[in-house]
Amino acid sequence: MPEPAYSARSHTQGGAVPTADDGAPEALPPCMATMDVIPDGDRMTVTLWGELDLGSRRLLPDLYDILTLSGSGIDLRLDAVGFCDCSGVNTLLDLRLRALDQSKSVTVRSTGRTVGRVLELTGTKELFTDPGPQELPAVPTQADGDRELRTEVAQLRRAMQTRPTIDLARGILMASFGLSPEAAWSVLVRTSQNTNTKLHHLARDLVGTVRGSTLPEGVQQQLAAAVAGAGANAPDDAARCPSGGAARDGD
Repeated sequence: MPEPAYSARSHTQGGAVPTADDGAPEALPPCMATMDVIPDGDRMTVTLWGELDLGSRRLLPDLYDILTLSGSGIDLRLDAVGFCDCSGVNTLLDLRLRALDQSKSVTVRSTGRTVGRVLELTGTKELFTDPGPQELPAVPTQADGDRELRTEVAQLRRAMQTRPTIDLARGILMASFGLSPEAAWSVLVRTSQNTNTKLHHLARDLVGTVRGSTLPEGVQQQLAAAVAGAGANAPDDAARCPSGGAARDGD
């Protein structure tokens, strides 16, 4: 049997240290992730375990090598990743940009709840879906790559800035109407869609009701309808809101 193009192996705290733009080594914490690689046709399947944080950037040199050896790109399996923050997402985005430079793709084939939620909150989940053989992007110019990277970074920053307010609004709904976390999230999203209000704006206004502010009547009605649809006891009066006030995420 012929040897695979890239032998499956594990990567932990060791590995090469990426360098900054000026060529100096980046000051990175130890990598808390482990990686195995299995060739699969013209693609490479990479399975990750552990944590994807700032230290996960130590995996990039090996991931770039794996990408180069692949015919069309890398498929990631992240089911066993127990923690992922924006630094970990940035590692995945860097790998994706390198793939675009080579007219290849990086797809996330499977995730656990932790990674899936982070990708959804940061608006990056769709960037790692399978584009299909007819939809592989053309080789971008340097300007296109820089513009795309700036856009993705801006999306990540907005998501992390608005997430605390959204989580607080969801907690208010859970406490007020006895909703589960998933049902409270559904209420926020449905109200956001039905009122054409950005999710983080709706969350901000809902949190403001705790301090006595009032939601517009149309928003109150849609919120009450969404709560009722989620299986909780809707307020008797649509004008009543959580925490005694008059009564989405991501960009």
